Amino acid sequence: MPLYEHVFLARQDLAQAQVDSLAEEATKIIEANDGKVTKTETWGLKSLAYTIQKNRKAHYVMLHVDAPGTVVEELERQTRINEDVIRYMTIKVDEHEEGPSVMMRKAEKKRRRDAENESRGDK
Repeated sequence: MPLYEHVFLARQDLAQAQVDSLAEEATKIIEANDGKVTKTETWGLKSLAYTIQKNRKAHYVMLHVDAPGTVVEELERQTRINEDVIRYMTIKVDEHEEGPSVMMRKAEKKRRRDAENESRGDK
């Protein structure tokens, strides 16, 4: 089956539990149509490059999807009508990246750098 990466941005005023619920709903849509989600990553609340529907920040979530194209069409249709999702993008990929995505590695690198600075007393 074709492989996809589906990323969506949820409104900034949602709680993390509501964002997780949105990811679960997307997973249910995919699994109900004979597809599967191999990995879900929540990248957290991040600033947007520009304001979208009066939102300056958004919760980012990425799903690795293994499903036929018709499943992706249904997922995008459901995502489009959800008022909590302000943007989404689905990309067909040749293979899924093993381990954490670039966004997760970037966050981990920042945490390590901050911890090192804190231990040295830097600000």
